[in-house]
This record gives sequence, C-alpha cells and structure tokens, in this order.
Amino acid sequence: MEQKDYLLREIEKIGALLRAIRQRLFGGKKSGAIQPALVVDAAKEELMRETNFDLDKFLSPDTQFTNDYILSFAGFSTENIELLADFLSEIGINDNSSHSEMYLEKALQLYNLCNLKSKVYSFDRENKINSIRNALQSK
Repeated sequence: MEQKDYLLREIEKIGALLRAIRQRLFGGKKSGAIQPALVVDAAKEELMRETNFDLDKFLSPDTQFTNDYILSFAGFSTENIELLADFLSEIGINDNSSHSEMYLEKALQLYNLCNLKSKVYSFDRENKINSIRNALQSK
C-alpha cells in the first residue's frame, strides 16, 4: 500500500511540476517574446532539482534510450509524458534555432510513446502529432 501511495505522489508531483513550468513560461506572456533557450534552461534546472530528471540526457538522439530513461521514472504516467511532449512541442514551435527540430522530434516521440502506453485513443493527441509533422515539414 505504501508503494502505491508513493507512486501516486510521484505522479502527482511530476504532473504539477510540468503544469507549473508550462504556465510560468508560456501562460502569461507579458514580457513579449520569450527566448526559448532561457525557457529550456529554467525547465532543466527545475526538473533536475525537483525530480532528478535530466532533460539533457533525455534529449539524446537514441529513441530507445530516451524511452527507457523516461519510463525509469515512477512519476511519468502517460498524462505526464504527454505534458512533457506538450512542453517540448511549444519550445520547438517557438524556437527559430537549429534545435527546434530536435524538440519537435522528441515531442513526436513522446506522443507516440503515449499512444503505445495508453489504452485509450486520443483525438487531441493525434491532432498534436499531425501539427508537429506539419511543423517539421515546413522547417
């Protein structure tokens, strides 16, 4: 029972952290254009500090490694993986640097992982996948 409670707390903690990061960085754009590099740096620090999740390690080009890496964290449920994918796709779409493709590809990888893990088909997720594919084709 304690193990289940721990897992639920970890899932809630990571979900709340990802939502807070997205809200803080993309929610109120009072200061105009946000520099994607600053957003990523802030997210890296917060994820590492709060959950010991290394975003740099995760952004490795090896798909199998990154799938195994994210699944090794108890708090990354399908919903939380999708939140991370949402975050990376927002960065990729707003970033005009050479890294934007990497963020979009990782977001696409995460949405596909969600499709594999989830027992429920999501039209919203499929729309996000199609949007990323379109963005990748236009870059």
